[in-house]
Amino acid sequence: MTDRKTLNLRDTVDAEPPALKKKGRGWEISDKRLDVLHDQARDMKRHASEAHKALAERFAKADLGKYTFKRFAVVGSAIVDFNCHNLGMAIVIDEEGDNEALNRRRDKSLEAVGVRVMHIKAADILENIDEVLQRITLGMRQRIADKAEARRQHFAEHPRQTKPRYDRDGNGPPRDGPRKTYRKD
Repeated sequence: MTDRKTLNLRDTVDAEPPALKKKGRGWEISDKRLDVLHDQARDMKRHASEAHKALAERFAKADLGKYTFKRFAVVGSAIVDFNCHNLGMAIVIDEEGDNEALNRRRDKSLEAVGVRVMHIKAADILENIDEVLQRITLGMRQRIADKAEARRQHFAEHPRQTKPRYDRDGNGPPRDGPRKTYRKD
């Protein structure tokens, strides 16, 4: 019988997250590894826990506008329970028996690329989902405010980039000189 390969945690738990490169959809990950991660996420969707199903059902009913949460999303080399790409926010449901060292390493790599991770206990979801949804809503509002502040700070530091390069119709750079007008007589 052959030995099966399993994922192991390296000795250095506080290792640096992988550097972003133009390989593997932005991360230093091979396409083969990404395919394996997507297959794992698909299996996790098929065999979701009761807490995950309950939260997914509430997200499906909620009207969150442009902020939608994708179930079992692959973000870099990690699979998170829910991910909102527009906000840069991930929600992880903490189940009994999770590997804490692996969770810390995953969180550190996601934080390094600007994805904020929110942890929620599975028991809290099953016992009081309304309180959990309030926490998620507050986290979303905080994330929206953080992104708006970062945008304001960026425009303050780079004032020349605040002017649009193109006019509203998307017709090249705006013209500052006199314009030719054509009359219909």
